[in-house]
Amino acid sequence: AFAVSVISEDAEDETELQVLQKSEKSRTISKISGELKEIVFVIQSQSNSFHSKRAEDLKRDILKQAVDLGKELPTVLLIHQIDRHEGAWTILPLMRDFSVTYGRNSSWIFFCEEDTRIQVVKLLETLRRFDSSKEWFLGKALYDEESTIIHHYAFAENPTVFKFPDFAAGWALSIPLVNKLAKKLKSEPLKSDFTIDLKHEIALYIWQKGEGPHLTPVPEFCTDDVNSYKADHCATTFSNFLPLCGEPVNKEDVFVAVKTCRKFHGDRIPVVKQTWEREAALIEYYSDFADISIPTVDLGVPNTDRGHCGKTFAILERFLNHTSPRTPWLVVVDDDTLISIFRLRKLLSCYDPNEPVFLGERYGYGLGTGGYSYITGGGGMVFSRTAVQKLLASKCRCYSMDAPDDMVLGMCFSGLGIPITHSPLFHQARPMDYPKDYLSHQIPVSFHKHWNIDPVKVYVTWLAPNTEESHNGKKVGYNREDL
Repeated sequence: AFAVSVISEDAEDETELQVLQKSEKSRTISKISGELKEIVFVIQSQSNSFHSKRAEDLKRDILKQAVDLGKELPTVLLIHQIDRHEGAWTILPLMRDFSVTYGRNSSWIFFCEEDTRIQVVKLLETLRRFDSSKEWFLGKALYDEESTIIHHYAFAENPTVFKFPDFAAGWALSIPLVNKLAKKLKSEPLKSDFTIDLKHEIALYIWQKGEGPHLTPVPEFCTDDVNSYKADHCATTFSNFLPLCGEPVNKEDVFVAVKTCRKFHGDRIPVVKQTWEREAALIEYYSDFADISIPTVDLGVPNTDRGHCGKTFAILERFLNHTSPRTPWLVVVDDDTLISIFRLRKLLSCYDPNEPVFLGERYGYGLGTGGYSYITGGGGMVFSRTAVQKLLASKCRCYSMDAPDDMVLGMCFSGLGIPITHSPLFHQARPMDYPKDYLSHQIPVSFHKHWNIDPVKVYVTWLAPNTEESHNGKKVGYNREDL
């Protein structure tokens, strides 16, 4: 009887404990739900059908988590649907709109990429640690290990001191900081300047040479894969993979055009032939001199020291008029671009060649005052045949033969109302020009420049098919940490 009595009391204690736990959980959820409507989620989306669908999927997931909490839903915005600004993707031009619309009833603007995965309850628990009435700039911190051209050699004496957010992990601004930025932008509009690495440039603008806040690192903002054991403490995770939507496109579906000139035939072209040329079924080298040993095609366009607009438009004309109309994709690269056609074919499986696709690494020019976006040429420019057809059917052409081809193309597509499509897997610079932690959650498609590197070693380490598949039964490669 005594044993039964003890068990019975234990059962009652356990029941009371469960009731208390449920009550506490209910209060927590109620509090969280109240805070949830004070967050504005901004997905850094794109209008291309593949990307917009992924962004919509993420929006649905955020809202479903909110519904499961049983309270008011948060606002979820998709950047590409905010079409009042050509440069909406650069985010700063939106600060005044955010301030006017959400400045009174919200606490945070939380930004994320389409592949960021969010645990809403954990995110709210994380944000609760910070007083939202103060100015906060939160994120996963990246930094340069050495000064780099893509950041204009900023902080050259010690580049590690300046932290900027990894967009893939998500990042947040408190409303007081949003309001402050909006006020500054009203009195000092953004200059008509280049946007090269947005995450670094936003951090610089917020920092205001020491007058504004630094980025505060948040360990719960992660880029670990959602299935990783490291992800247990994370409010955000990131899908760490190369997109693949069905079978990779056929080798014969990708035509590769390499821009070169006579003075680089002897040193740059051998690197292409030693590395990625074998991955391409259809490839031509375009030069100012016909060299049968390569062979190169002389397009009749003299080489220019600056931009190569004349040459690039001649390549586009040739692709449209002298290749099979059944070849849906054109890739234009420099002779010092290192690229994985193997991975590009996987990536292109996600895009519809019947859409006007212009794909690569996105830069911007003058986006604070109108301007346009463009694909930077060194990392590789990918065109669907449809995009080339629409471009050449228009009257938009080079204003001079040596105009910068990538910028003229961006201007032309902007005028046609065709948005460019950004992929962070294309790179205008070398691996060492990017933070290691940023590259750690990528399967890159390209890098650019041979300056102060062994380009063959970089290709084998970062881009060769055998870095993700065994080659003749053996893994071949160098340690990325060495590069």
